[in-house]
Amino acid sequence: MSAAAGRPFRPVPPVWRSILYVPGNVPKFIDKAHERGADCVLVDLEDSVPPPQKADARALLPDTMKKVVRGGSDVAVRINRPLRLAIPDIEAAVRPGLSALFVTKAESVQHLALLDEVVSELERERGMAPGSVGLAGMIEHPRALAQIHDIAERAPRLIALMLGGEDFALETGSVPGDETLELPKRLVAFAAQAHGVPMIGILGTVADYSDPDAYRKSAARARRFGFSGGTCIHPGLVKALNEAFTPTAEDVAYAEKVIAADREAAAEGRGSFAVDGKMIDIPVVDRARRLLARHAAIRDRIRGRPAAGG
Repeated sequence: MSAAAGRPFRPVPPVWRSILYVPGNVPKFIDKAHERGADCVLVDLEDSVPPPQKADARALLPDTMKKVVRGGSDVAVRINRPLRLAIPDIEAAVRPGLSALFVTKAESVQHLALLDEVVSELERERGMAPGSVGLAGMIEHPRALAQIHDIAERAPRLIALMLGGEDFALETGSVPGDETLELPKRLVAFAAQAHGVPMIGILGTVADYSDPDAYRKSAARARRFGFSGGTCIHPGLVKALNEAFTPTAEDVAYAEKVIAADREAAAEGRGSFAVDGKMIDIPVVDRARRLLARHAAIRDRIRGRPAAGG
């Protein structure tokens, strides 16, 4: 906990417009993952890996992690629950280069605090910077909705929240889709946004990858609701996510105009002003600053990627 603010220590949340799932037991997918342009490659040790192959997937992790970062992507690992599976996953995953663990079926601060203890021990043992590995909480059971504000405010290492749509639909007896998942996703988003935690996801289900245009529209709609990035299970959707969660040139130009007008008004001692016939107040200026900061972070990420074939 931060002594000054009474808040848990957390790494700076990364800018992830696109998170590409890759099954940790399938080398042919792993070998190509770095070519897909995803901001983060999420190596899955959970649902996409059959129980008899989980140990093999863990054993592959050191080589897998080296491969997926070659194109400039961050690397994260989705771990299992129950705890007896999560612990060996964490033992295998926490090593230099890991950005985050995606914690399935996150249900309480206590759950995440227990995993924080294990991660902290491994960071010390392996010469890693303390607190360098983030935790992304995946809300997958309706009872966890009662805990989301507590998790968003107090969970250590928390860098993102998301709703695991397929599991949540299973637990509620509903059919996963835009109509059934929008409410719980927005509830998780409100909790995340209330405490400055990025919300990941699209306002629908990630299982259907047959229509990239529909996926892009769903992602763009999620962006309008304040979501910061989305996940996909097919590499053909990475471009759609990157486009949907990147500010447009028009948005950037307008934000720059607002900031310039705000400076001019401040120099003249005016507290209010108009841009393109619209009255501008403090929330609009703050929104413009945030958009430009996000634009700069995305630009820096893209510039830091190796050239094609690198």
